[in-house]
Amino acid sequence: MSALSLPGLSTLPGARYSVGGAVGALPSDLAVAEAGLAALDERMDAATLRRAPASLAAVVHRGRVVALRTHGQPRRDGATTQADTVFRIASMSKSFLAAAALSLRDEGLLDLHAPVTRYVPELASAEFGGRCAELTLDLLLSNKGGLAEDNAWGDRHLGLARADMARHVADGLRLSAEPGTTYQYSNLGISIIGRAIEAVTGSAVEEVIRQRLLEPLGLSSTLADAPLYPEGADLAAGFRTFDDGTTFVPEPYVGCGALGCIGSLFSTAADMATWMHFLGSALEPSTAESAAGAADEAVLSARSRREMQTARTLMNATATSLGGRTLEGVGYGYGLVAEHHARFGRVIQHSGGLPGFSSHMRWHPVSGVGVVAFGNTDAFGAGAIAGDLLEAVLGTLSVPSGVVRPWAQARDAAQAVDAAVRAGDSLGALADTPGLLSPQLLADASAEVRDARLSVLLETLGSPLAREPGDGFAERIVSAPEASTLRWGIPCQNGTLLAEVHLVGLHSPVVQGLTFWMANDEGTLPAGEPGSSDWRSAAVVEG
Repeated sequence: MSALSLPGLSTLPGARYSVGGAVGALPSDLAVAEAGLAALDERMDAATLRRAPASLAAVVHRGRVVALRTHGQPRRDGATTQADTVFRIASMSKSFLAAAALSLRDEGLLDLHAPVTRYVPELASAEFGGRCAELTLDLLLSNKGGLAEDNAWGDRHLGLARADMARHVADGLRLSAEPGTTYQYSNLGISIIGRAIEAVTGSAVEEVIRQRLLEPLGLSSTLADAPLYPEGADLAAGFRTFDDGTTFVPEPYVGCGALGCIGSLFSTAADMATWMHFLGSALEPSTAESAAGAADEAVLSARSRREMQTARTLMNATATSLGGRTLEGVGYGYGLVAEHHARFGRVIQHSGGLPGFSSHMRWHPVSGVGVVAFGNTDAFGAGAIAGDLLEAVLGTLSVPSGVVRPWAQARDAAQAVDAAVRAGDSLGALADTPGLLSPQLLADASAEVRDARLSVLLETLGSPLAREPGDGFAERIVSAPEASTLRWGIPCQNGTLLAEVHLVGLHSPVVQGLTFWMANDEGTLPAGEPGSSDWRSAAVVEG
């Protein structure tokens, strides 16, 4: 197995933030590379590598491959796997299809919520429960169109002629669920997006993707079919194993036809690093106004890229491989899966699998860290590998789950409460400050009740400590799950008092919630509350 750690990596952190608890700042290239190489060394073991004649796993950071492991021979001809070896990425192609559809939507050429028969009239014969099914591109693209899961059929029909597909659709597709009600992964359904794109552009969907996405982003190693690569290109061949890698059988490429738009693409680690960053940067807390951001905006708006990465269809946890990760939710967006990790927050991913290939990409938008894994058998298990790698790297770096920019009014309110508590004033005095409290706050619990509850906590914690020079409020911020809420610590004689304000988003926000707790030993969570590594306390607050 060969290794690569790229030279010239930046040692500078991505940003400086005030941080609650032990959460780290946004990482530098070098930090990601070091964590990535360690994770690759541990995960890419002999038991993993034996399942494919050739494989590649890369850790990426903001569009760059910073750590890489390659293994084997992509064609079993003596030539070894290189950093730029081309693998088939299969259903990872769906994100490109979705992006192309949204770019056309943004130009007014597609309406995702119009009846799909506007673009593919043959779908008028689709039926559920003996009646015509009402379908839209939105339902199909987010895998809730009611069409049954069809991976086995779809894999072997990727090269089906468009005319043959049109006959299948015209004969009448039979739905297995009411459209819009449940998640079912349908290659056939998503392929209809390709037909709609062709209807409004007059061009093959593969050409639309090339012109609108691949060329502008410089993804020159990403192509729709093997014959499009020049003679002698370092293209991984497909293989199958039925004995866990003891023997391998050559598997010819599945063709590129009517279903090609859902799984035909080939690509490299470097191109996928660029693609992941293009998508993920729309969710990063970094410079949307930068030159790179403006260039990306010209290809596809940040708003549309965020749409792709927002869950639209709830996925049953038993129906998707979670790889042992603790998730609070998972759903299908547009051509991508959005996970909500219990510690790291939003993670975006998609797998690819065809006879002869296994692939996976996943990224953590806040930190810009991602992983791509390729193997040239469908038994390689790229999804589990990439999931383990990203989990390990994020854990080593202790990255934040998010970056929150609280409202100025939330900061002002928190500092007013902080001053009142430190001065020993009644909380009722806060009502004398115009525009600070919602009238409902003291109606829900009177000032007397709130003062008494606070006194009970201070009997144990002791009086708040006098402020020392340089004791800035920002340094005592513990967390902010979102912009309207701020939690901070007030040092006391025997521990820390936690305080939290929660504002309502009126034109002039006012405090609707005010809570105090005795803090745990770390001073970051209420004492006795589980989940010290919960994503809410793992976000950092912009200083």
